[in-house]
Amino acid sequence: MESLIAGLVIALFVVAIVLMAVRIVPQARARNVERLGRFQRTLQPGLNVVIPFIDRVHPAIDLREQVVSFQPQPVITEDNLVVEIDTVLYFQVTDPRAAFYEIASYLQAVEQLTVTTLRNVVGSMDLERTLTSRDTINSQLRGVLDDATGKWGLRVNRVEIKAIDPPRTIKDAMEKQMRAERDKRAAILNAEGQRQSQILTAEGDKQAAVLRAEGQRAAEILKAEGQSRAIDQVFQAIHRNDPDPKLLAYQYLQTLPQLAQGPGNTFWVIPSEVTSALQGVSRAFTEALPKIAPTGGSADTEEAAAKAAEDATRAAAAAAAAVADAETEGGVLDGRTTTTHV
Repeated sequence: MESLIAGLVIALFVVAIVLMAVRIVPQARARNVERLGRFQRTLQPGLNVVIPFIDRVHPAIDLREQVVSFQPQPVITEDNLVVEIDTVLYFQVTDPRAAFYEIASYLQAVEQLTVTTLRNVVGSMDLERTLTSRDTINSQLRGVLDDATGKWGLRVNRVEIKAIDPPRTIKDAMEKQMRAERDKRAAILNAEGQRQSQILTAEGDKQAAVLRAEGQRAAEILKAEGQSRAIDQVFQAIHRNDPDPKLLAYQYLQTLPQLAQGPGNTFWVIPSEVTSALQGVSRAFTEALPKIAPTGGSADTEEAAAKAAEDATRAAAAAAAAVADAETEGGVLDGRTTTTHV
């Protein structure tokens, strides 16, 4: 019985020794091993065997790329303004031995180095340049951090600035400036729009006036051409028919009464040729008519002569009435009163 118990104890001890000697390291992890207080080796991912009670295995170190977001840090710019800058750091452990033995806490060291480097970089810039030069700040930070952390077994892949917060008063001033710039651009655009609108309106009015003037000119030209053709045709017709003075005197007397038909005519002038025209008409119609060869009989000839005498009497009466009206209304003949007997 005692031997059985001793065997079980020995077996359990052997199992414990085996478990302590076998170490399994996950992928993308690394563990440092010290033998009798001195670094002996770094365990790689997979199954590893160590000597129990002699080798000491330290906690695993993550070899994947890590992301660390630091708290916003106050930084003074070149123009003495305090801004808070929030940064994000992307790094990776490349040497587990150096990361464990060269620095006590590489995360704290990276944070403090980022803060000091950020203050040096931003301290040489004013606020406006700081707000518009994030890429420059990121590249300078990455260069400094990569050089300093190389001996710690770290590789800084990327440094990003999440936010740059200026003081509240500066934010208000920037908002007012931006609002003023927007109002200025809006006023400029509005003025440009009004100017373009006025220019287009003026050009439209100009074109319309030109077109109206051209239309009126064409209409006047056509009207003048029509009147010219009418006068020319009348003139040619008159000269082609070769009228005698008697016909012209008769037409003259027919036109004379129309001068007094206007509703606003209260004074009109009778030319001095009226008397001679009346006398010419009287002589024309009182003289003997020319002998015309009879064609249709003596009755037709007598009827035509009677009609011509009647027309002559009517024309003479109308002319005498017109002259009488002119004398009654105070008409003037060549600046003096004239009495005409027909």
